Amino acid sequence: MLKVTDINVYYGNIHAIKGVSFDVHQGEIVTLIGANGAGKSTILKAVSGLLRSKTGSISFLDSDIGAATAHNIVRRGLVQVPEGRRIFLKMSVQQNLEMGNYIHHRSVMNEKLEDIFTRFPRLKERRKQLGGTLSGGEQQMLAIGRAMMTSPQLLMLDEPSMGLAPLLVEQIFDIITELNASGVTVLLVEQNARMALSVAHRGYVLETGRIVASAPADELLEDEAVRRAYLGG
Repeated sequence: MLKVTDINVYYGNIHAIKGVSFDVHQGEIVTLIGANGAGKSTILKAVSGLLRSKTGSISFLDSDIGAATAHNIVRRGLVQVPEGRRIFLKMSVQQNLEMGNYIHHRSVMNEKLEDIFTRFPRLKERRKQLGGTLSGGEQQMLAIGRAMMTSPQLLMLDEPSMGLAPLLVEQIFDIITELNASGVTVLLVEQNARMALSVAHRGYVLETGRIVASAPADELLEDEAVRRAYLGG
């Protein structure tokens, strides 16, 4: 579904991503794990069209998207939930969700809203509240709901558990699993490596801009080096 081949991304003179290649198959949850600053978010930005790779290719559904604009990539069905959620704080929950409908005709919006409110009853309860008044977990639900309004085929999540209490982290990962079960393919960037690998089918380990390991998620959970580096022993 997504094939990334030999991408190299720079911030000025800083070589942030170094020859990275990976793929995501339809129906999977694939996770990129690694320390803070390893380059995980940079990879998602390159796939989303927010950054450009100097080399290689990025293919989605057998089409080259390496030079596509970010909004056209969304129209193709590849959507990112950014790190830090980035909801519209001074707009209501419903208005935030409606912003996610911009690629579709307004006639389908009510149907899509009802689908999101069914998935996220908490958002339905708070549909008239301003985004900025929501808790961190509710804001993350809203960010995911807004992305789901676009009807993504592949959903990319950047640090969805960041700043959340453990109970809310479990809720967010339950939501990710449920979305995947309903047919949404997921590419997950997450510093909580144990949680990410517990829901993923496969994982890639990133260190200083390079992929240093890849395997089925359950194998990475048992890998001694991965356990020492990312899972607390």
